[in-house]
Amino acid sequence: MPNDDETAEKYLAFDSAASAAGFNWYELSNWAKRGGECRHNIAYWNGSHWWGIGPGAHSYLDGKRWWNVKHPTTYQSALNKGESPEASSELLTDENLRAEFLMLQIRMREGIELSKLESKQQEQAKNYRDSGHIDESEWAQGRLALTPAGRLIADRIVRELMV
Repeated sequence: MPNDDETAEKYLAFDSAASAAGFNWYELSNWAKRGGECRHNIAYWNGSHWWGIGPGAHSYLDGKRWWNVKHPTTYQSALNKGESPEASSELLTDENLRAEFLMLQIRMREGIELSKLESKQQEQAKNYRDSGHIDESEWAQGRLALTPAGRLIADRIVRELMV
């Protein structure tokens, strides 16, 4: 595995090359030309409801996430018996939902409306704004949006904002 500095350099080099070729980043690890963004993945990142069909498929609706059995024969057998192919599920708590919102929305170019963060989280985020990891102009407009340097440490920022 390359070290973190090398990985960061490659990420920034790719971001620069993609931008020069007309591709814009719209999610931490996704670039597209305008209108070519993956609406399927954006639905996940925005916390939309989705229903997966087929062996191993995952679904999410109203705070419940569930997944189907993985083996195609077992899946088909359940359907033939008129049974649900659901293997297991989880009910997300309000805390889970807040954490996922933060973790997923911070990855998006648009970032997060500051009004959706607790005051303590906003105070913690100011340190990253001041260090150049959060875009100052977006902050002035009421949004927490990552700079290229901030994208490199997005997971760290999320961890610290969740404390």
